Amino acid sequence: MSNLKRLFALFGKYRKSIMIACILLIIETSFELIIPSMMADLIDNGVAYGDVSYMLRKGGEMAICAILALITGLTYAKFAARAAYGWGASIREAEYRKLQTYDFANIDRFETSSLVTRMTGDITVMQNMINNGLRPLVRSPVMLILGLIFSFSMNAKLALVFLVLVPVLGMGLFVIVRHVAPMYSVLQRTVDSLNSVVEENLRAIRTVKAFVRGEYEEEKFGVVNTGLQAVATKTNRTAVLNLPLFQSIMYICVLSLMFFGGTMVISGELQVGELTGFLSYVMQVLNSMMMLSNVFLLLTRSIASAERIGTVLCEEPTLKEKKDPAAEIPSSSVEFCSVSFKYSANAKEETLHDINLRIEPGTTVGIIGGTGSGKTTLVQLIDRLYDVDEGSVLVGGIDVRDYSLRTLRDGVAMVLQKNLLFSGSIRDNLRWGDKDADDSAILQACEKAGALEFIRRFPQGLDTDLGQGGVNVSGGQKQRLCIARALLKNPRIMIFDDSTSAVDSATEKGIRESLKRLDGVTKIFIAQRISTVIDADCIFILDDGRLVSSGTHRELMETSPIYREIYDSQMKGGML
Repeated sequence: MSNLKRLFALFGKYRKSIMIACILLIIETSFELIIPSMMADLIDNGVAYGDVSYMLRKGGEMAICAILALITGLTYAKFAARAAYGWGASIREAEYRKLQTYDFANIDRFETSSLVTRMTGDITVMQNMINNGLRPLVRSPVMLILGLIFSFSMNAKLALVFLVLVPVLGMGLFVIVRHVAPMYSVLQRTVDSLNSVVEENLRAIRTVKAFVRGEYEEEKFGVVNTGLQAVATKTNRTAVLNLPLFQSIMYICVLSLMFFGGTMVISGELQVGELTGFLSYVMQVLNSMMMLSNVFLLLTRSIASAERIGTVLCEEPTLKEKKDPAAEIPSSSVEFCSVSFKYSANAKEETLHDINLRIEPGTTVGIIGGTGSGKTTLVQLIDRLYDVDEGSVLVGGIDVRDYSLRTLRDGVAMVLQKNLLFSGSIRDNLRWGDKDADDSAILQACEKAGALEFIRRFPQGLDTDLGQGGVNVSGGQKQRLCIARALLKNPRIMIFDDSTSAVDSATEKGIRESLKRLDGVTKIFIAQRISTVIDADCIFILDDGRLVSSGTHRELMETSPIYREIYDSQMKGGML
């Protein structure tokens, strides 16, 4: 319930709409509750005596009440929809804003498919709670209370039937709601699994086609889809038990009232019109309880969704900034002082262990090592994508934890191992590096990155649409565009995480020559090919999360068996 309270606080400017909707509902319900009383008068004082004028007058009053109820109901729908969808938009915006504050460690705790479901399906559940639940939530208690009052005022003896049957209905509905509540959480998790399979298949559709694994993917989807069907069927089968329960109680109640009421009419204790009006109130009271049961089901499902949304909103970023952080990077030096790191506190082994190294300002260094040696992890600590567990990382002689994240990450440009471009034009993507960059600066960066030659071949040049994820360009072109984007930041430190693996050797050499001319910028290359780092001022070799050797190419050839083995294997393979 605490998560529901947190989400209700996001109503903001829509509180007024929800209050007006509630007031309109009370007015509408009041009009509807007056009608049975008028009907009783019409029968007993009009029909019984053949008074046509009285019947017309009462009929007109009932019609006016019905029209006013219709008008207030329609107006309610307008304000309720505004409140529901406005509230959903506020939750979605708050959730998306929260995701932007997440660090890599936070994101690692959630699956992408689950986050998508929490921002779509779960928010839709919350909106439905207002759209479909507000009306019965406000209307039912009013109808229940007023209906009971009017019933007892008309005939207290006959109204005693409620005291027996209504509690039975209430207990039955309570048991159903309590039983179905945990099922909604399971249902939403099953939706997560389905979305995960769909997302994975769409992302890897080219691989699926290349390996002719369509049938396998269909079978995998069929399993989760059937699982969702089974969970949804079981959940809804339990949830709809309230309908037969309600109908059984309703028929028992009506039969009892007809029997006892008919006996009272025969004995003269009750008039026919009073019995007719009484039955109308009975139906309204029972209907109000039925609507309340549906509200409880909606609320139960909403609580499950609110818990999932609340988990996202309550997640605190693992990286904290100091109150008075450093606002400027004095130099482009990088130093690791006894750094150890692991991705999870529960991990048995450290990803990096006792790393000590120093990179001088403006130098070019290379980092090589086998798969899983910790190369990418090492450089991710420089711009504080993760925090170290032990030791410290210094940039410009200052601990990275003493900088504001904006200052640090503006000063460090990283071309990631997985190159990512966004939907839109080449110009739009490159301006991620500098949103105010003009075409001249963009083309200059593209020239340094070796991207200008293929951009000029595109008929639309910088206006060329890259498609979702940059699907309209090749892997090598994508890498060069990402390098150009990083260059536009004019950073103090540039990190290239195997970011030229898809370009040919001649193009890679041209890019390295362009980067050499960047004065005062520290360049860090993670590479599989020694040709990428052979001219570096210093090369660091990682093995199983430990720094095992460092030096120039010449020095390592003489002192490092690991480096010499990598060099010899690549020379024989013709990689150099």
